[in-house]
Amino acid sequence: MKNLRDVESELRKHILFSALTPEQLTLVARHSRIVHLVEGEILFQQDQPAERFFRLCSGQIKLSRLSMEGTEHVIEVVHPGQPFAEAVLFMKKRVFPVNAEALMPCDVLAVDSAIFLQILYDSRETCFRLMADMSYRLHIFVNEIDNLTLQNATFRLVHHLLQQIRDCKAETADIELVTSKQILASRLSIKPETFSRILKTLSQQGLLTVNGRTIHIRDVQGLRCFGS
Repeated sequence: MKNLRDVESELRKHILFSALTPEQLTLVARHSRIVHLVEGEILFQQDQPAERFFRLCSGQIKLSRLSMEGTEHVIEVVHPGQPFAEAVLFMKKRVFPVNAEALMPCDVLAVDSAIFLQILYDSRETCFRLMADMSYRLHIFVNEIDNLTLQNATFRLVHHLLQQIRDCKAETADIELVTSKQILASRLSIKPETFSRILKTLSQQGLLTVNGRTIHIRDVQGLRCFGS
C-alpha cells in the first residue's frame, strides 16, 4: 500500500474514522503512512514521545512493559484491524506506556496525532465514536484484570481456551494458538513452566491434547467443569 487511496481505504475500515467527511479523511490520509516491519522489529519503545497512533493492517504486534527487575510482561497481542496507542492522545504526558514489537512481518498504518486531535476539536460526532470505542475496550480490560488478579493460573488458562471456542454447543473443538505458548503465558501472567504443567495436567485428565500450536479440546463440558 503506497498511495493515498490505499491509506484512505485502510482508514475507512475503522470506526474511529467512519464519521469523517471526505475532506477530513483525505487530510488524515495525507499525514499518515504505512510502516513495514520485519519480525522482531521495534515500532516504538516505552516512554518514547507519542506523535502517532496506529492501526494494524497485517501481522501481529506485541505490546509489553518491562518491570523494574527487567521482566517482560505482555499486555496485549494486537491483531489485524485493531487500533493501538490511541489512548495516549488524551494523556497529559504523551509518551508510549508500552513497547511495540512485530511478532511477524507487519504492515502498520501510522496516523499523525496532532492532525487527528484537531479534527476531534472540530467534530463532536467523531469524539463520541472515539469515546464509545475506548469505553468498550476499557470494559474488556477491566474483565481481564479481574481474571488475572482474582483467579488462579489454571482458571485463567482454561477461561482463555473456552473463549476461543466459537460454537457454544460443541462437544469437542480445535484451537489454533495465534502466538507462541511463551507469549500466551506472559499474556495470562503465568510462568512458562506453570503453563506447561497445567497443559500436561489437562491432558492427563483426558480433557485435551496438544500438537504444536494446535490444542484439541476432547471434552468441552469437562473443561468448563474443571475451570469452574
